[in-house]
Amino acid sequence: MSAVAWLPPFLRGLALGASLIIAIGAQNAFVLRQGLRREQAALVAAICASCDALLITLGTAGAGSVIAHLPWLARLTSLLGAGFLLAYGGMAFRRALHPAILEATAPARRGSVAAAALSVSLLNPHVYLDTVVLAGGISAQYPASIRLFFAAGVISASCLWFFSLALGAAHLAPLFRRPGAWRVLDCGVGIVLWGIAFSLLCVRK
Repeated sequence: MSAVAWLPPFLRGLALGASLIIAIGAQNAFVLRQGLRREQAALVAAICASCDALLITLGTAGAGSVIAHLPWLARLTSLLGAGFLLAYGGMAFRRALHPAILEATAPARRGSVAAAALSVSLLNPHVYLDTVVLAGGISAQYPASIRLFFAAGVISASCLWFFSLALGAAHLAPLFRRPGAWRVLDCGVGIVLWGIAFSLLCVRK
């Protein structure tokens, strides 16, 4: 494999991971609240990122492998993934029209915080859709030798976002309490999601 062969799948995984993770949801809301209050922020980021990494690995190694051996299923998954991304992108644009404001409230004890982080990471249906189903399905477009780099890109996006959000929230609190900041962010998320969706629709049968 050439020195740059891994870069396109890695960057695509990075873009997909960023698009899926950067949105106001139960997981991000919890991480942001902990960061704003500076209560076990690093622990929360580590738990959320680890759960995502585990699920992404399972999706790309398991579901992705099964889909890769069934061309018709790979095509079907691509179409379903495109539909999901279009819908998810539409939700991002809708959020941009009616941006939310997050308030900071969270438990203070380490055990309670860890349990809450596991709950929003493993009991949240969207986490499985994003990591196992969507990331795993899209990874099926790549051969096994390259799929690892796609997964690494998705995992990198998750880790970078959670730690940046948790540790930088205290500094960004004044900015992200303004609806306009979330409006710009959600518009960017919608654009990237729709871009990936259209690229899936253009994949050859």
